Amino acid sequence: MRTTWIKIAAIAAAALLPALASAGPTLDTVKQKGVLRCGVNTGLLGFSAPDAQGKWTGIDADFCKAVAAAILGDANKVQFVPTNAQNRFTALQSGEVDMLSRNTTWTSSRDSTLGSVFAGTLFYDGQGFMVKKASKITKASQLNGATVCVQPGTTTELNLSDYFRVKKMTFKPVVIAELNQIEQAFFAGRCDVYTTDISGLASTRLKAPNKDDYLILPDAISKEPLGPMLRRGDWEFYTIVKWVLFGLLEAEESGVTQANVDKLKGESKDPPIQRLVGTSGDVGKGMGLDNDWLVRVVKAVGNYGEMYTRNIGPLGIARGQNALWKDDGLMYAPPLR
Repeated sequence: MRTTWIKIAAIAAAALLPALASAGPTLDTVKQKGVLRCGVNTGLLGFSAPDAQGKWTGIDADFCKAVAAAILGDANKVQFVPTNAQNRFTALQSGEVDMLSRNTTWTSSRDSTLGSVFAGTLFYDGQGFMVKKASKITKASQLNGATVCVQPGTTTELNLSDYFRVKKMTFKPVVIAELNQIEQAFFAGRCDVYTTDISGLASTRLKAPNKDDYLILPDAISKEPLGPMLRRGDWEFYTIVKWVLFGLLEAEESGVTQANVDKLKGESKDPPIQRLVGTSGDVGKGMGLDNDWLVRVVKAVGNYGEMYTRNIGPLGIARGQNALWKDDGLMYAPPLR
C-alpha cells in the first residue's frame, strides 16, 4: 500500500511540472519583448499625463517606470497605453497591457470577477465634489437637485447614487466617458457639480481658466484605495510589482533617496539599508531579480515620498493617509528581508 501511494504521489508531482514550467506568462512576455506595456489614464495631472514633448509624468507613470527598472534594468522601457474608465479592464484582460497603473480603485468585485488582482495601494483617496464658488455651496448636503457630471463605468458613479439616496436628495446626472470632455462640460456650465476622486478634482481644478473660481467641497463620501492592477495567473509578476511598491515605501522609511542611494550602497553599515541596496542578503533572488533591483528603482524615480512630492505636491494635496505609518499615515510595508 505504501508503495502504491508513493507512485501516486510521484505521478501527481510529475503532472505539476508542465504547469510550473509555464508559469509566469506576463513576466515572460515583458522580458521577451523588452518592454512593459502599462495602461494609464488619458491625462490626469499628478497621476499620468503626457507633457508637451509626449513624456509621461505622474505618480502612476512613475510606478510603471519603477517596475520596468526592476525587471528590465531600464525605467525607459515602458510603453504607455492611454485607457479610459470604460476600456481599461478590457485592455488588461485582452493582454493589450501587462498592468494597469491608472488611479483604479481596489474593490472586492474587481478583485474577484475580472480575472485580476491588485498588488497594493499606491494612493489612498476618497470621492468628493467640486463646484463654482459663485454657487455659494460649501458642503455636500446642499447639493439637492444639482446637475452632476460623472464618468460611467466607475466606482464614482455608484458612490454618487448611493450618497444621494441615503441623504434623500435628488440629482440629474450628466454622464460623459472621456476625461477631457467631462472637464470641458463642467467648466462650460453644463453641470453644477463635478464628482470624482478628490485628487482628480484637484488635478482638474489646475486646468480651469481660473482655478480660484472653483471650490472642492470638504466632504469625502467614499474610500478609494488606488493601486496597480494585474491579470491573475502570474504570481511571479505579481510578487515583483507588489515588492516594488513596498520597496519604495521601505526606501523612504530608511532615508534612501535618489541622491544618496549610490553612496549608501557603497558605504552603509546599517543591516536594513544593506539589504535594501543589495549589499547584504539575497532578497532579489527569490523574485528572479538581481540584488540591485531596488537601487535601479530608486535611482529612476526616487522613493515613495519623492514620487509624492514631485507629482502630487503641485496638486496641493497633503500627505494625510498617504504618509508613512510612523507619521500617522496608512503607508506600511512588510520588512524587506
